[in-house]
This record gives sequence, C-alpha cells and structure tokens, in this order.
Amino acid sequence: MFDPKTDKFPYPTKTDEHYLIVKKNNGAVFDAKYPYVDTSARFRRRQRWVHLLLRLIVFPLSHVRLGLRVRGRENLKKYRDVLENGVISCSNHVHMWDYIALMGVARPHWPRVLVWAPNVRGENGTLVRLVGGIPIPEGDVGATLAYVKALGALLRDRGWLQVYAEGSMWEYYAPIRPFKCGAAQLACEFGKPILPVGYSYRRPSFLRRVLFRQIACFTMTIGEPLYADKNLPRRERALDLTKRCHAAVCRLAGIEPDENLYPPVFDDTERIDYYTGTYGVGYRGSR
Repeated sequence: MFDPKTDKFPYPTKTDEHYLIVKKNNGAVFDAKYPYVDTSARFRRRQRWVHLLLRLIVFPLSHVRLGLRVRGRENLKKYRDVLENGVISCSNHVHMWDYIALMGVARPHWPRVLVWAPNVRGENGTLVRLVGGIPIPEGDVGATLAYVKALGALLRDRGWLQVYAEGSMWEYYAPIRPFKCGAAQLACEFGKPILPVGYSYRRPSFLRRVLFRQIACFTMTIGEPLYADKNLPRRERALDLTKRCHAAVCRLAGIEPDENLYPPVFDDTERIDYYTGTYGVGYRGSR
C-alpha cells in the first residue's frame, strides 16, 4: 500500500480534533427546534437542483480530482435489499471530497452525512446542508434528543447515513484513527447495519505529481454489511460493533488491524508520530 506520509497538513494532537479553520459564523443555533433532517418543500426543491449539478458536473469531476478507483461495487448489488432498507456507512475521513465520491458511488441512493457543527455555520454552510450535511449538536441535551430522533426517522424511512467515526478529517493520513461509538450506537438503536468503506492511496502518475502537485490518488473499497451481535448483552453491542467496523475499515484500506498504529476505540487518543514511532499518553492498546 502506498503511504503518502506527507507533512503538509498540521495534524492535531488528539486524533478527533480538526485543523481546518472555519472563518465565518452565521449564528445558526443547533437546538431542539433545529431541522436536522430538513424535509420542507422549499429545501427539497433547492436540493433537487444541487443533485442535478452533482450528477452532471461534480461527480465526474470528483473522480478526476481524486484519481478515484472503486473496488467492491459488487457488494452494493449483492446487498441491494439491505441497503434499500436503510444503512449507516462508515469510513476513514481523508479528503474534503471523499463524501462526494461516496455519494457518486452510492447512486441511486442519496446519503446524508454527519458533520462538524462549525462547518454548517461557516462560509460553505448552505452548500454543506444541501449536499446532505447534518450538524452534530454539542452541550444541549434537548438538541441531542431532537438530533437522534431525526436520525431515527431518516433510518426508519430507509435512508442512508454516512458517519466518519474518526471524528474529523485528516487529509492523506494513512493509519486508521480510533473510532467513536456513535455510528454503532445508532446501528444498535435502530436495527440497521453498518457498511464499512475504506480509502487507501496510490502513487500518482508523473503528470499528476508535476502538473497538479497531487500527493496521492485514492482507492475506495466497499465492504460487506456488519450487524450488531444480539447474543451479547445490550450494553456491549455498540462497543463490539465499533471494534469490528474499525477492523473492517483497516482491511479495506490495506492495513492489517494488528499492524495499525491505533487502537480501535477512541479514548482521548493522541496522535502517533509514525515517522519515529513515538506516541502520547492517550494511546491505549497494543500495536
């Protein structure tokens, strides 16, 4: 597997932290009254126009921009009935366009995606919402209850929800960071499977390296659905599913889980400098 090992991006200390700076704040409040999954006629009309632009321009452009190859498409056909009944997909988050790439591959489904709240308040907030972004509320119990209720309605209505369990985007980062348990908790709560998806890298061609300064090309690999183990006690199911999903994404990204730098579950985990093999006190588990 090709590993870019780039130092271009300021990867933070904690593995779930963000390093992109959102310059604008439009003042949006994500409380119990906020339409996390907006089903209004006005919003849906605007979204149809965005979907048209995605089909005609953005999806083809994303394949070219990422140098994208897709493996495992047969799983979308093999498990079509499963996917049509509602699914949660989970992948590593390694590029600003990796969700757009997934949208293009998932057609005719139109996935929604959980996003960092400042991205919806920021300069691209309207576009983030129109392509399916759902802000994650923080620090408000009522908002969290409304948010989970909206996600439940989406999944019961046979929707597709994309979750980045690493918690943030780190561009061109090869190791799979620890997963938070939110995706698995939703899967257990609403009886839906998790579809693991792994992004890995390929060395770009001479033309891409020289003319476009491209660090790496991307390969998306789609796995098979994972289900909660109902033989386990209820309180253990989400943790078990999180661990199995993390292992699946590792393998889809070309990494054996035992050789991945990070443990499967986030616990204030700190970034490992894999140039030197050193790591912080937040790292738990064995390599």
